[in-house]
Amino acid sequence: MSANDKPLIVIAGPTACGKTRVSVELAKILDGEIISADSMLVYKMMDIGTAKPTMEERQGIPHHLIDVVFPDEPFSAARYQQLAFEAVNAARKRGNVRLIRLEDMI
Repeated sequence: MSANDKPLIVIAGPTACGKTRVSVELAKILDGEIISADSMLVYKMMDIGTAKPTMEERQGIPHHLIDVVFPDEPFSAARYQQLAFEAVNAARKRGNVRLIRLEDMI
């Protein structure tokens, strides 16, 4: 399977349903990297109340778009999109499966 053939997997669900655990386990099995699609995890120092995975919970799996900016810095959906595309494409070039961990707010 070439890098271009490797899937992009989306893991979505409500808060506290086990998305982090599942995404880390899948990443270990599939040689993957996790791209966070949680609007609050981009902020540094906002660990309480965001369910941000600890370094221990990440188990050495690369996580992207966590702790990107300080809360008082401007950050937009357009900037997030740019960083997400960069993370997805970089993981693909490394030949890794990309796992998007999406916080379902519905």
